[in-house]
Amino acid sequence: MSGMATLSTTARSGRRPQAAEYVDVLIVGAGISGIGSAYHLTRQCPGMSFVVLEAQESFGGTWHTHRYPGARSDSDLYTFGYRFKPWIGNPIATAAEIRAYLSEVIDENDLAGRIRYGHRIVSAAWSSDDNLWTVEAVRTDTGETVQIAAGFLWMCQGYYRHTEGYTPDWDGQDRFGGRIVHPQTWPDDLDLSGKRVVVVGSGATAATLVPSIAADCAHVTLLQRSPTYYISARNQNDLADTLRTLEVKEEWIHEIVRRKILYDQGAFTRRCFDEPDVVKQELLAGVRVHLGPDYDIGTHFTPRYRPWRQRIGFVPNGDLFQGIASGRASVVTDEIERFTKTGIELKSGATIDADVVITATGFNLNVLGDIAFVIDGKPLTFSDTVTYRGMMFTGVPNLAWVFGYFRASWTLRVDLIADFVCRLLNHMEVKGADKVEVALRPEDRGMPLSLWMDAEDFNPGYLMRGMHLLPQRGEAPEWRHTQNYWAEKDELPAIDLDDPVFVYGWTEDRRHAVNE
Repeated sequence: MSGMATLSTTARSGRRPQAAEYVDVLIVGAGISGIGSAYHLTRQCPGMSFVVLEAQESFGGTWHTHRYPGARSDSDLYTFGYRFKPWIGNPIATAAEIRAYLSEVIDENDLAGRIRYGHRIVSAAWSSDDNLWTVEAVRTDTGETVQIAAGFLWMCQGYYRHTEGYTPDWDGQDRFGGRIVHPQTWPDDLDLSGKRVVVVGSGATAATLVPSIAADCAHVTLLQRSPTYYISARNQNDLADTLRTLEVKEEWIHEIVRRKILYDQGAFTRRCFDEPDVVKQELLAGVRVHLGPDYDIGTHFTPRYRPWRQRIGFVPNGDLFQGIASGRASVVTDEIERFTKTGIELKSGATIDADVVITATGFNLNVLGDIAFVIDGKPLTFSDTVTYRGMMFTGVPNLAWVFGYFRASWTLRVDLIADFVCRLLNHMEVKGADKVEVALRPEDRGMPLSLWMDAEDFNPGYLMRGMHLLPQRGEAPEWRHTQNYWAEKDELPAIDLDDPVFVYGWTEDRRHAVNE
């Protein structure tokens, strides 16, 4: 492999743009996807040069951005953590604990020197003359523009815009005499002591915030347009605790517990499709245990959709429900008509007085990092492409995108895609190719195309708002992002890299170098 990597460097060195540094692979983003991908690249493609560009001033992505009270995972860390790095701690972790875990991965694998912080990528241009990407970034500390030429782009920037969250444009917001805050840009000077607080939203962020701030506020109201399904359980794993009592190695514990959780999650997901009404009643019964038989669960905790059409929130130790049962928090299910000087008027005519309104109303979908992509001088319209398994795209050469799972931990797909990308890069070295793109095969042409995600299958608001920006999907399984880890864990490793879906290419000097 080292000889092939040397050949790559030799063959490409004469094609580097004069003003640009060259790397074999450029990873975009130093969040959980980028750090994991960088690890796998060092292990599976040790001869390849690479760099990680991160717009923020530190690593962590979501776990660096989200600084609101109580910020935590809504997936267990045995599966949200990497397969190669055992998780030791409670299944649901705080943002600080996750950052510490990622810091250990960086330190233990000498990745710090590969990451450049404060580099905001503004454009990426592909040239078929030399089969290279030229990436232009702006240093956020100096304003300097830098260029890097890369043989392959690995997009690990996540799926939402970190600089601003999504807040609807409600009537009268400018009249409100209090403060309106989005959790994604939580201000350091916000003091909620003795304040009447309204948290607008019903997802994981809202469910995390309410119990975290309830003790400090005069009162906190969770205002939701429609309810969400929740699962409540203790924030510990009995199997892991038992194995630790038996002094089993942490690497073994991580793998055993990971497999058990994934087995249970797979069974639960199938039940959500096969017997949704039964699962619905089980979930509602779990809420009723905490709130009692007299609480109006029908209004406030019974969604209009079947389980798993949107993410199911996890409530560790029932903390959200404990806050409601104690009276420190309450739930209102209604829609906002307008803001007033002293609070919010609802469509039902009721009002809620507030000093602070926290809009836990979701994300702005980020498509390929808001980077201006150009291919051979033509701007890329991402929605005109067709996705190959949610990680490559027709007409876009030498690029892979990490988009994780909704019904399982995001990081499970980070590991799977990393295996695929590294195998693809090594395969290109063996073939002597310096270009690869996916293309519809003869049997695929003419197949019906549709939106990236079937709204009947999964339909969170942020995805529905940005669906028009995403690539299309086809009927054949290769041309869609199935969101099915339990199938992909076997399918992705079995992909035939010589299938006609993969079209390889060579520049002349590369071809000559290979022939020599």
